[in-house]
Amino acid sequence: MTEKEIIEGCVQKNVNCQQTLFNKYKGVLMSICLRYAADTAEAEDMLQDTFIKILSAIRKFRFEGSFEGWLKKIAATTSLKKLQKRRIQFKDIPFEKPGAPVEPDIISTLAEKEIIRAISSLPGGYRIVFNLYVLDGFSHDEIGRLLGIKPVTSRSQLLKARKMLQKKIGSPNKIPSK
Repeated sequence: MTEKEIIEGCVQKNVNCQQTLFNKYKGVLMSICLRYAADTAEAEDMLQDTFIKILSAIRKFRFEGSFEGWLKKIAATTSLKKLQKRRIQFKDIPFEKPGAPVEPDIISTLAEKEIIRAISSLPGGYRIVFNLYVLDGFSHDEIGRLLGIKPVTSRSQLLKARKMLQKKIGSPNKIPSK
């Protein structure tokens, strides 16, 4: 079944097409939800809410641009709305200047799970802005609108998140394990 057939079937509320859509995209969308969630159970709730929004809005997709990109934006914004209910605070956290610069080779030796763990260990506001900007491709203006903050606050949170990650990656033993 082609992507267009799946989308058209979902518009017609065809259960087989809805199941195909879910099976095809659940992995990539769950990975987005996991980046924002505090735990797997919360990520699963976010994923469920994401698919509900996708299926209710799928008739609005105009086949302009990437369908997967459209789905990812819905997953990110749905996850954010769930987080906003928890009232994530965007505040400055004192940050120590990193000592030695991060060795370029250290990143290539880190496993994907270690990098994800390092990102997950960031304070809430830093993690959200980092995910939105670096991983999901939102601009600072878009992040500002989504989170109700100024674009300059988004830039500041991103800078501090990057510095914290550099410090954590520079000392892999400081990355908390789950």
